[in-house]
Amino acid sequence: MPKKIALLGLSASEIVEALALSPSFRGKQIFSWLSKGVDSFEKMKNLDKTTLEKLNTVAVIYTSSVSKVLKDPDGTIKLQITLEDGRAIETVLLTDKEGRKTACVSCQAGCAMGCAFCQTGQLGLGRNLTAGEIVEEFFYLEKEAGKLDNIVFMGMGEPLQNLSAIRKAVEILTDKNGRALSTRRITLSTCGLVQGIYELADKGPKMRLALSLTSADSDLREALMPVAKGNSLGELKKALAYYIEKTGKRVTLEAALLAGKNTGKESAAKLIEFAKDLDVYINLIPWNPVPGLDFSTPSTSECSYFLRQLEDAGLNVNLRVRRGAKIGGACGQLGKSSVSFGKTS
Repeated sequence: MPKKIALLGLSASEIVEALALSPSFRGKQIFSWLSKGVDSFEKMKNLDKTTLEKLNTVAVIYTSSVSKVLKDPDGTIKLQITLEDGRAIETVLLTDKEGRKTACVSCQAGCAMGCAFCQTGQLGLGRNLTAGEIVEEFFYLEKEAGKLDNIVFMGMGEPLQNLSAIRKAVEILTDKNGRALSTRRITLSTCGLVQGIYELADKGPKMRLALSLTSADSDLREALMPVAKGNSLGELKKALAYYIEKTGKRVTLEAALLAGKNTGKESAAKLIEFAKDLDVYINLIPWNPVPGLDFSTPSTSECSYFLRQLEDAGLNVNLRVRRGAKIGGACGQLGKSSVSFGKTS
């Protein structure tokens, strides 16, 4: 039996082509309904009977399914999603103190980067997600929490390794005839693939960029983040400077603070030097515990000391409040469950 057409990964014109629709305005109608988060063709009230029959026969809205909904008392929601091939991913809704809702979506099942302090990095890579699967995450979260304000590609996986699918997902979510999300409300977080940063700067899509830096000590960063061995701090800084100049956008530097590892005076001095002459905002993230990983969360005083060092140097810096840790939904914890994230048999 032919595989059904997954609609959430298609633009209005692609829907027309894939379904051989006539008249062509049906594609815009279907796309508009999908952007409203409908989960069945019968809810598309302005479609004629022939189009509805075709949709039910050859197309599908969601290819994945939500297998579990976890809710933290702090308002964080984590969805465990089973993909069509049996692999699994997680996506998270974060709500800040102003009530703004952000979808933290995954772009891969698992991750190949192997960062020593990250749960997802211990899983290995299953595969890239399709654009449709990424869009499905967003609409699943809207079903749970209502209209979202922002989207960050900061879940499972390295976004710059799946940039084509992210481009397509952004095209769909920002379409003015659909969900119309502003590109100013979209952020991509990378562990530091230099060539990918240049490609994003040159070819878009326009969005905010965050770098998981963690340490500006070359030896320590290489020990914690294998990606650093082929993407030196010097080349990484040049790429960030290029991105800032090309796009006019400030870059966020993220540092997972590990007790006794990267929170001392020398670590602060090296981070200050790295940030020098760059238009950056720095997010400090006390490490979120992951069973089996040999790290510790720094104390409040340890975090405060490191924060002061950066503030005294005139940097724009914030110590992030932990959210979602009770459900394994905090930064670095995705994949902390019993479902299968890698390859299926």
